[in-house]
Amino acid sequence: MPRRDGIAATRAVPAGAAEPPKVVVITTFENDGYVTAALSAGASGFVLKRQPVAQIAEAVRFVARGDAILFPTTPRRMVSARPRDAGGALPLAGLTEREEEVLRLMATGLSNLEIADRLTVGAETAKTHVGNVLTKLGAQSRTHAVVIAYESGLVVPGIR
Repeated sequence: MPRRDGIAATRAVPAGAAEPPKVVVITTFENDGYVTAALSAGASGFVLKRQPVAQIAEAVRFVARGDAILFPTTPRRMVSARPRDAGGALPLAGLTEREEEVLRLMATGLSNLEIADRLTVGAETAKTHVGNVLTKLGAQSRTHAVVIAYESGLVVPGIR
């Protein structure tokens, strides 16, 4: 991109709208730092340009439906120590036990309907829990929230 990189372009997308646009980063860069930066900037998806066109198109459709996707990179490769905020608090400190449970389910890739099913609550209740998780974490997308879950140690790779 001639004037700015994909991370800067993603940051420039307005996030304050009631329904902010969804961003899928399609790139040649395959490193964890770039993935983390893209998600922190507000991207809901991350796909490599070398993937077949059909997979890229499916990733865009997936994100357009409200889900998030990292392909082929997985959050497992991105686990690192999550920095504390200026007050020294852990990023998950404000979540209730139920919201932590919802975040764990989000990290397994479940949709709102699947979370509702698993928790035996209504779809709107699950959607509210997910929204509360995003708000309390300051996450710009489900993917960003899942990255925070892995980085904070709430979710450990390979353990369900």
